[in-house]
Amino acid sequence: MYRRMWWSLVAAVLLTAAVVAPARAAATLTEVTGFGSNPGALRMYSYLPTGLANNRPLVVALHGCTQSASDYYGHAGWPKYADLYQAALVFPEQTSANNALSCFNWFTAGDIARGGGEALSIKQMVDYAVAHYGSNPSKVFVTGLSAGGAMTAVMLAAYPDVFAGGGVVAGLPYNCGTVCQYQAQSKTPAQWGNLVRAANPGYAGPWPRVAIWYGTSDTTVVPANATELRDQWTNVLGVSQTPTNTDSLPGSTTRETYGGVVQLNRVQGIAHGTPVAPGSAESQCGTTGTYYLASICSSYYLAQFWGLTGTTTPPTTTPPATTPPTTPPTSGGSCFTASNYAHTVAGRAHQSGGYTYANGSNQAMGLWNVLITHTLRRTADNYYVLADGQC
Repeated sequence: MYRRMWWSLVAAVLLTAAVVAPARAAATLTEVTGFGSNPGALRMYSYLPTGLANNRPLVVALHGCTQSASDYYGHAGWPKYADLYQAALVFPEQTSANNALSCFNWFTAGDIARGGGEALSIKQMVDYAVAHYGSNPSKVFVTGLSAGGAMTAVMLAAYPDVFAGGGVVAGLPYNCGTVCQYQAQSKTPAQWGNLVRAANPGYAGPWPRVAIWYGTSDTTVVPANATELRDQWTNVLGVSQTPTNTDSLPGSTTRETYGGVVQLNRVQGIAHGTPVAPGSAESQCGTTGTYYLASICSSYYLAQFWGLTGTTTPPTTTPPATTPPTTPPTSGGSCFTASNYAHTVAGRAHQSGGYTYANGSNQAMGLWNVLITHTLRRTADNYYVLADGQC
């Protein structure tokens, strides 16, 4: 009789536990409140893989204009790699109250400086993740598309002590304002680098490693921003603007690597958007949509570059920086014949006051339009001279 009573009691306890114990919720995108003073008035969303251990990496992913956290979460492929490589994800979200198009304000002084505005709000999200998710503070990465890409550059410049690496997708150099979106600028690598160094005077490193992604047919953010970003971050990281390795990736993508710490990925033929490659293979990810373009899974190659996959390609050794010639030669090099407008879009020239000037040499080329055509010869990195009738 006592045995029957004992087993009846055990059964009752187990039944009660089964009824009152909540089922473990599946991992999903969740809004987080109370993550800090939030001076930039942003919203925070996070995704935590089931069973995520402490001391794992954290990826901050920033959406583009007219997008949202859930949009970027659903298309860019990061949840797949969060699950696969066991990393926490944070998706900051802009509001229309801050910006009518829901763009992060990469061009507003109060939002791009260390210690204030939207930049500080995003940094507070990182602090929250480290404190509450157990994320490894030495393995925090940031990436984003378009305005989110520009804001990625902001975070890398304003908080280089927080981020180990970044990925700028169709974005802009740090502190270039909206002018960079539409036309190439004439700045030396040192001038670009100085903009970053001015964001954190006295900071001596280490600096985050940076990957840049661009579609060669982007008409929303001119592709010249790709080389300008390269110039900015190679200068900050102290490596040459000449690639140490060039190779080909899927989706007609050319990858240039600079000292193992900067990558420039040019995706041939695609316009403005995040490169994705739907599929089940490890290197495939995402779904296509507005500003999500079928070509290559950029998120996978970013994860690889940051070391989340367990391997990095290419190696991370940094060769000594080389010093470019102080007086570029005026002969030799590739020639380009195009309209003044096309030269500026391609990053070979710039315009000021309606007139066009060759990058580097600053030689006058006449009115900035599609009717005037010149031939430019590239004689050094970002240095062009007039070569009409000489090529």
